[in-house]
Amino acid sequence: MMSSHFEPRGGGGAAVALDEVEIAILRSLAVQLLELIGPGDEPAEGADPLAALFAEGPSEPPSDPALARLFPEAYADPEAGTPDEELRAASSEFRRFTENDLRTRKREDALAVVRSLDALTPAGDGGAVLELSADDCLHWLGALNDLRLTIGTRLDVGDEDENEDLYRLPDSDPRKPMVMAYLWLGALQETLVETLMP
Repeated sequence: MMSSHFEPRGGGGAAVALDEVEIAILRSLAVQLLELIGPGDEPAEGADPLAALFAEGPSEPPSDPALARLFPEAYADPEAGTPDEELRAASSEFRRFTENDLRTRKREDALAVVRSLDALTPAGDGGAVLELSADDCLHWLGALNDLRLTIGTRLDVGDEDENEDLYRLPDSDPRKPMVMAYLWLGALQETLVETLMP
């Protein structure tokens, strides 16, 4: 299990030592998250950029369970059965006006992770120390959270009791690499949150 953890730096930043494998895994996961979220909608050439700000997004929840977790219903719990029509309409309306911005933020968070990893200068052992500004920390927190939600959905992880079972998976279980990444991302997220606490 990877053991990297964030430590506080001046000005509200944080730093973490990452080896070559950890850097590659984090970058790969962030790129996969970008692919899952999808490309941004750039205004067509000659189009009014202000109009793009007011473009409406989708009104239906995504069919992919991981995307549905990243972009949940605002006023209805899909697992609670069929919501009434009023709640469904309110959720649909809310989604139309907020999902594009939420996708953009999630995309920016994942891109910040990729860019900061690409900017690392490897040391002799192939590892490097990643130093984040306060703003970078917020992007990383968002991306780590999105990665854990996505992987947790793919693993069908529910409440905390199930996490105990994850620690006991045999090495032969095909989910083991994904579980290791899920637990490691959780530890990174937790230590990054701790560095930002006053």
